[in-house]
Amino acid sequence: MNIQLNGEPRTLAAALTVAELLRQEGLGERRVAVEINGEIVPRGRHAEQAIGDGDKIEIVHALGGG
Repeated sequence: MNIQLNGEPRTLAAALTVAELLRQEGLGERRVAVEINGEIVPRGRHAEQAIGDGDKIEIVHALGGG
């Protein structure tokens, strides 16, 4: 399955949920915002939201500072 992740083409071996993709990317424990095809996916839906072929996914994580 082919997707775009943060503007870069990516091939996934199998269908994943948002939560599975975040774990695969090493972001499973981080507070992130996920957008698929221009729509925000609420955190409570990450485990059930499937990623489809051709999806454009943006993952943004907040940086702390002072």
